[in-house]
Order: sequence, then C-alpha cells, then structure tokens
Amino acid sequence: MPGAATLLRDVFGFDAFRPGQEDIVDAVTGGENVLAIMPTGGGKSLCFQLPALLRDGVTVVISPLIALMRDQVRALRAVGVEAGALTSGNTDEETDEVWQALDAGRLKLLYIAPERLAAGSAIGMLRRIGVGLIAVDEAHCVSQWGHDFRPDYLRIGELRRALGVPLAAFTATADAETRDEIVEKLFDGQAPASFLHGFDRPNINLTFAAKDGPRRQITEFAAARKGQSGIVYCGTRAKTETLAQALRGDGHNACAYHGGMEAEDRRIVEARFNAEDGLIVVATVAFGMGVDKPDIRWVAHADLPKSIEAYYQEIGRAGRDGAPAETLTLYGPDDIRLRRSQIDEGLAPPERRMADHARLNALLGLAEAQECRRAVLLRYFGEEKAACGNCDTCETPPEVFDGTEAVRKALSAILRTDEFFGAGHLIDILIGNETDKVRGRGHDQLPTFGVGRDLDRRTWQGVFRQMMGLDLIRPDRERHGALRMTETARPILRGEQSITLRRDTLVTKSRRPVAKALVSDEDAPLLSALKAKRRALAEAARVPAYVVFTDRTLIEIAETRPATLDQMARISGVGAKKLERYGDAFLEVVNGEAEPVHPTRRKLAGRASGEVYDQLLEVQADLARGETGIDRPLSCSASLLARIASTRPRDVGEMTRLLGEKRAERFGTAFLDVLRAAG
Repeated sequence: MPGAATLLRDVFGFDAFRPGQEDIVDAVTGGENVLAIMPTGGGKSLCFQLPALLRDGVTVVISPLIALMRDQVRALRAVGVEAGALTSGNTDEETDEVWQALDAGRLKLLYIAPERLAAGSAIGMLRRIGVGLIAVDEAHCVSQWGHDFRPDYLRIGELRRALGVPLAAFTATADAETRDEIVEKLFDGQAPASFLHGFDRPNINLTFAAKDGPRRQITEFAAARKGQSGIVYCGTRAKTETLAQALRGDGHNACAYHGGMEAEDRRIVEARFNAEDGLIVVATVAFGMGVDKPDIRWVAHADLPKSIEAYYQEIGRAGRDGAPAETLTLYGPDDIRLRRSQIDEGLAPPERRMADHARLNALLGLAEAQECRRAVLLRYFGEEKAACGNCDTCETPPEVFDGTEAVRKALSAILRTDEFFGAGHLIDILIGNETDKVRGRGHDQLPTFGVGRDLDRRTWQGVFRQMMGLDLIRPDRERHGALRMTETARPILRGEQSITLRRDTLVTKSRRPVAKALVSDEDAPLLSALKAKRRALAEAARVPAYVVFTDRTLIEIAETRPATLDQMARISGVGAKKLERYGDAFLEVVNGEAEPVHPTRRKLAGRASGEVYDQLLEVQADLARGETGIDRPLSCSASLLARIASTRPRDVGEMTRLLGEKRAERFGTAFLDVLRAAG
C-alpha cells in the first residue's frame, strides 16, 4: 500500500504536510485515540481522510451539518476517494448508491450526523459494515458549556466502546475547560494522544467598531470589497432579510439564510455560495459551520456574537486558503443587553449561566481592547503572542486616557449601594440625578451622589462597559445583573494601581433612534429571569404565558423588587389566587429565596391586617413567658391572632371574649396598644 506521503501527493495533491499534520496522521493511522485542536484552515479534514485510506475498514465521520458532509463527500469523490453520506437531505438514489458501495466493500469514508446515533439500529448497522475508525469533526459540540452543544454528540463515547475501535476527535474551538469535557465524554476520561497546534490565524485582520448606523457600516464595508465572497452574521432572522435587501440595492450579489426558510431554499443558498464567486450571504449563525469554501474573503458581524468561542469560529470561516481575509464586528449596549438576557432566560443550570456570562465578558474585553486584539484573543485560549500588526488596534492605536478617577468613583458607588444595583441606577447616583428610586433608597445622601457630574450619562455608560470588559466588575446572576466588584479592581480602588480607558469607544459618533427598552438597564436582567420563570410555570401548567402574569405585571415586579408577599400583593395583576399559586416562586427569583410564611398569614398578605398580625406576633413572642420572663409559656394560635388583626377589638372586654381570661391577662393590654397604634 502506498505510504502517507505518496497518498498526500497523488490523491490530495499536496507536496508536503502543513505544520502539525504529519504527527496527527501518523497517530491516527497507528490506531491511537487522538484529540487534535487545530486552527480553522489548518487542514483538520486531511488528518482523518488520509488515515482512512491507509487503514482497513470504513472510517465513519460524525459531522454536525449536512452541508458540511455534502461538501466533503463531493471533494473526496472529486479526487477519486469512495465516500458517501447518509443524511436526511439525501435523495433515495443517493442513499441507494451509498448502500451499494458499502455492500461492495468500496466505501472508505461514511459521513453521518450525530442524530443518527439515536436510532437503535445505528450501532448494529455500523458493526455490520466493518467500521475501523471513528472520526469526530467539530468535537467541541460535545461540550455542554460550549456555544454549539449538540446532545447527540454524547452518544459517541458509547459508540466507541460498542465498536471497540479508535476514535480521533478534531476541533478548532476548545478552551481548556472544553478540552477536558471532550476527553471525559468521548474517551471516558482516558487521556488520548493530544495535539494542540494553536489558534492563530495570522492571515485574518481583526477589527471591531462601536455601532453607529449598523446597516450603513456593513454596506460601506461590503462596498470596499465588492466582488469578494463574504458572510454577514446577524442576531435575528428579520435582520438577515433587510440587510440582504439593502446590499442588493447597493448592487451586491447577496442573499439571506436563516432557520425559518424552507429546507430547499436553504440548500439553494448553500449551493450558490459554494458555486458562485462574490456572493454575500447574510445569515444567522445557522449558516457556515464547517464551511469548506476556501476563498471567503471577509466576515462581518452586524451584531455581537454570543461568546468569544462563537466569534473565533465564525471569523474562522474567512481565509481558509491562507490568503488575506478581513473581519468587522459591530457592537453596542443593546447587544450586551440581548446577550445577557439570552443567558439569563435560558434553562441552563446556574453554573453554566455563570460560565456563559464569563465568556461574554471575555468577548467584551476583546471588543474594548487597548492592545493588539490578536494577543487578547489568543491569550483567552492560553497562547501568548506579541503584537500582530494585522488588527485595527495595531494599525491605529486607540486613543486612551487615565480613567482611574472615573473608575474609582464608579467602584465607590457600587460598594456604597451594597453591590445591589445595575449601571443605570449607579449612573443616576454619580451624575446627581434625583430619581424616585434614588430618593426612595436614600442614595441622594451618599458621599458619591453627584461626584461624576463632569461626565455625561452616555460617557458613564461607556466607562461601565469598559470596566466590565476589563473584568473590574461583573454582573451578579444571583442579584439579576447587579454589578459586583472583582478582586482585580481592589488595587485601583485603594489607589495602588491606575487604569487607562479607551476614549474613542466611550461615545459613538452620532445618535440613532432605538426601540425603547421595556425597563431600565439595571432591571433588564431581572425581567429576563422573571420571564424565564413565567415560561417554565406556563409550560408546566400548559397555559399561555400571559395566564401566569402579563408583561406589565412582570415589569412592575422587576422595577419595584418586592421582598415579601405583602409587597408582591400590591403589584398590579397579582390577585389572591395568583399570589397563593405563584407568589413564592417569583419572590425566589427576585430575592434568591422566599421566607416561609404560615398559611394563615399568607391569607392576609397585602392587607393592613397582615402588618397588624406581624406586630401582634412580635408582642406575643416578647410576653410568651410573661413580663418577668419566668412564667409558664403561653401563646395564641395563628388563626386567633388573625381574627384579632381583622376584627380589631376596641376594649378589654372584647379582647377578653376573644382571648379568654388567661391569655387576655397576659397579652390583652399589649395587643390593644398595637391596635390603637395601627389606627
């Protein structure tokens, strides 16, 4: 059989391996379990395709997207390698052709989607065809902490054990935490031969810009690159349609792609993108995972990506041929609010939501970077690199200023308000804005009230955004986005360290009308959490969400933050039945934990008699053993206290008739004092 170098040249047409490929090919060919992290465009596919030709049996390749599988099968067949895919997108003729090749023993690579492993017959079928190697593409999809989690990837480890064959896993996107999870889920914690060949894509230019008319910014970026293939990523389906139309209006060959389109229409776009030069696809992130098109010259994000891993993978679709490529990422406060709410409204466990917030913080740090962006990006993935000269911060060093005083004022405001508020309320304190909320909490009396009048609100918003990006402050999930100081900030607060901020990203060049937010910035995370709880309760009860509480009710809860059932009962739309059914659940969302309340007391929630009941209970506790504290214990039942709070006896006689002689003697006078004070 020809050796690897011969097949590399004769089949794939390469005179030499790219850096790192040969060691991986040798390990996979030799039957070792392998985990390889290689940059996009580094030639991952060759590292399992070439060993498939050198080994006996069929190599089954598990890949996440039909488009990716079809691309690779087409490319392999074009170089004379027998390959096929079994996917839901196959025609009957294509599927028959694959089975005929398998039955004849001709097929060397079989591509399947991870979802196929859910079928009970899958393992039996793979045993029958003589699988000799499992290759897993986009292996980071196994990680429940990642941005592309695919539950069916969790079945791959079981498949490896059942078939008793080696497994080679490949990805371009895996931080240390994700790598550990890949080893645990795919290799049962037994360390495979690992190859970490870096994350750097030096041919890709990295640029970020604050939003200042995103449609214009994207169309201008595309106009300077007319005739080049590009991808524009958008946060919503609707935006893909409108932006594609705007690009067509400017004379570009552009089309939209999103999950709401018919499957056939999506296939047409995929086929056009692979076949046509200079096509721009404006898409949601559903497009492009594993795209093999080598000459994508630019990738633009009209909205901030979900995480630094998502950003890295999406820009990695440009310049796979190694030639120069460019990127542009737009971001603004609305993006940050959207991404925070998506994390908070998700049903992921708390530790994963915290990890997702940390990943978003890392991306914000990259967006506000004052040094080489590539150095910041690679440092996140555990690599150190000197300034690259191929990013916007290297080409045009940002304008910075000493932000120590502003940061210390912001940190002081955070600490003096017990780290319980978001940026909006803190800025009101700093600029001396006497809102009802500021006055109601006595924050207009704080030493920090008005100390930041030298900066306007929009500048302060930029300061807080940069502080978050620099990891000086973090939103606290337990407090629904309230900002808390990190250890990194303490030397600055103590005056032991200074900090520089970017002046050029504090305020965008022009103001554009934006949709009015339902609530202020600091209340938005809590509203998101309340909506998530409402959705869970509505799904459990199989009723529309508004049947639990309307948006208006949730907004009022988010703004007033009730701490007790009494306060919750005063919220518009919270009646007695809803208070009884949902009160505790929503108080837990607001406060982290709802205090247990006696059923009798619960019925008085929101009424004046409820507060009287609490005072009677307090008095009773003080006099339980008499005024001297040595008498025999005595108390009233909860229902008796509730009757006193509701009927309000006016004198000793009425009180004695309710309490009886003994209890009236112990508590009567003190109870009457409570009732008189309550009016």
